[in-house]
Amino acid sequence: MITKANKELAKWTQDFALKNGCEAARVVLYNGESNTVEIRDRKIDRLHQAAENNLIIQIFTKGRSGNYSTNRLDRKEIEKLLLDGIAATGYLAEDRARALPDASRYYQGGGKDLQLMDPDFDKVNPDEKVALAQQVCEEMMGKDERIISATSSYNDTKQYKYMIASNGFEGEAATSSFSLMASVSVRGEGEARPESYWYESSLYFNELMKQGIGAKALERVLRKIGQKKAASGKYTMVVDNMNSAQLLSPILGAIDGSAIQQRNSFLLDKLGQKVLGSNVTLLDEPHLVKASGARYFDNEGVATKRQPIFQDGVLKTYFIDTYRANKMQVEPTISSPSVLVMQTGTKDLEGLIAGVEKGIWVTGFNGGNCNSTTGDFSYGIEGFLIEKGKVVRPVSEMNVTGNMLTLWQNVVETGNDPRVSSSWRIPSVVFEDVAFSGL
Repeated sequence: MITKANKELAKWTQDFALKNGCEAARVVLYNGESNTVEIRDRKIDRLHQAAENNLIIQIFTKGRSGNYSTNRLDRKEIEKLLLDGIAATGYLAEDRARALPDASRYYQGGGKDLQLMDPDFDKVNPDEKVALAQQVCEEMMGKDERIISATSSYNDTKQYKYMIASNGFEGEAATSSFSLMASVSVRGEGEARPESYWYESSLYFNELMKQGIGAKALERVLRKIGQKKAASGKYTMVVDNMNSAQLLSPILGAIDGSAIQQRNSFLLDKLGQKVLGSNVTLLDEPHLVKASGARYFDNEGVATKRQPIFQDGVLKTYFIDTYRANKMQVEPTISSPSVLVMQTGTKDLEGLIAGVEKGIWVTGFNGGNCNSTTGDFSYGIEGFLIEKGKVVRPVSEMNVTGNMLTLWQNVVETGNDPRVSSSWRIPSVVFEDVAFSGL
């Protein structure tokens, strides 16, 4: 955790900067640790433990701004870092758009505990961590003669953050996370060597799913055996909840302040317009208790709030931090989303597939790109052919192409299955009239 002594050091650092020619300053302290156990084919392949103590200071002087950091939390070291940094910042080009937020926008405190830190984090025995990773590997090894290699891992992380700004902000946050992952490769038909994975994660150790992870990874890879291309054409596309966020990522990138300010966005000047399908509603829910990504303030100290991003397909906000807002001379919003929650439907993945006459269930994207200016995309995919509501056979070596706006305007329905362990709670999504190229 951030000790009282280190908080006093952060405040001293800020005061030292102001006394030595800076007009404003922001100081951030990070403290934390992480542990990783990796098992390959029943043998311990890697044990890793890391601890972090880091101080970052952003200074503002004479219309210029610089960022400097150190993991040596010693006053003499910080004095030298700051004096050298202040001198170096003077050589930068003037840019008065770089400034602290207006103090009225800061989080003022008083929010209920978001319960993001497991109080029993340090009570998990190292032997138990190794045993969990080994257990995941055992769920795969020896279960099928076609297995080439099986890898599993356990990871835990805790991090504390303390931030102050010279115009009145002070805030702190803490979070923990635990995860188990399995990855397996098998001999397929001919020279094919399919691979697949599965993972589970949680903020709390006692809420982490610990069974069935290796078995799920193995099940997923065995279903891939016999992958072939399907005929080119228009299909209904079902994207499961492990991959749907990847198709949302270009949409979020297009409403980021940097893309808007650089006029490199296919959603430029679309605020208040209906740009996605009527059944697409996406909210930012930053204050959900025990939710990955939850927070009361962003990386500038600006208070977060519940807000719609897309409401029935209408774009309601951009994510614009203080710098981009000053550059464009517009009102700032927030630097980035916290917890993305998409409107869900009533069916699980099997129910969505059952309603598809002719389609492709996408279980993975393999390379490709999306043009940030036009929204045109092309991705390699793998998955399964669907005919009359049934999964017929695995497919691969196919491409899906189109335009992001057209794609999201053609959403048929969404599932009821978002992965609540993720900060992007995006369910399985069904799109119609999607172009695939194969045979």
